[in-house]
Amino acid sequence: MAQVLDEDAPTVPGFGERHEAGLAIYRNNYRGALVEALRSTYERTARWVGEDAFRQAAAHHLITHPPTSWTIDEAGRGFDSTCAELFAKDPEVAELAWLEWAMLDVFTGEDIAPLDPEGFARSTASFNDEDWAGMRVSFLPGAVSRQVGHDLRKLWTALKDEEFERPADFSGEGRGVIVWREGERPTFLMVEADEVHAFELAREGMPYGELCLALAGEDASPEAMQDAAMRAGAMLGRWLNEGLIAQVFA
Repeated sequence: MAQVLDEDAPTVPGFGERHEAGLAIYRNNYRGALVEALRSTYERTARWVGEDAFRQAAAHHLITHPPTSWTIDEAGRGFDSTCAELFAKDPEVAELAWLEWAMLDVFTGEDIAPLDPEGFARSTASFNDEDWAGMRVSFLPGAVSRQVGHDLRKLWTALKDEEFERPADFSGEGRGVIVWREGERPTFLMVEADEVHAFELAREGMPYGELCLALAGEDASPEAMQDAAMRAGAMLGRWLNEGLIAQVFA
């Protein structure tokens, strides 16, 4: 197995030229199958960087991070970190790879029906001020977020076909992305960076009242507190209407 992963590994005792030639063929098939697996996972990333660059990046990833899972789907885990290293001057590559992996990963999440606005109204009908301040939300399984520096929606749309035109401007500094599964369809939403921060705090279990304080910042004025409360309410409404929330509880 060491020889399959690395041709520079010590030669197996008793192997002759015939064995080495056969192993080289097997190694090539093994790597080729894994590279194809990565390409099927990262179709848009491959289109963006080009065939040669993607193949080199995939081979590097597979050599430095040989798969250990029972399923070949896991071979691409962590590829966004490899892209961040290899495409340091093009940070959108790692962000696009992260998004493709998140879209694949969320597909295997547990099936849970999201809380709709009517269900939210019923769940919070008896809430007093203390209940609202202590309210926590849980999101659909597998929902994740990340701050990004590019408009991934623009890139995602442009890269849907084999032949594509590169967007003239796909910058999106101070933005973020939230990924979840809508029924059987993985999807994502571009948001402001502070919404990613709020999403992560809520996912970790921060109560709604504390979330408002976190958005306002330390030593916030009454006006800043009111603004933060309005922003938090808008975020909560968006998460609810998008079908991201599984449950609320005080």
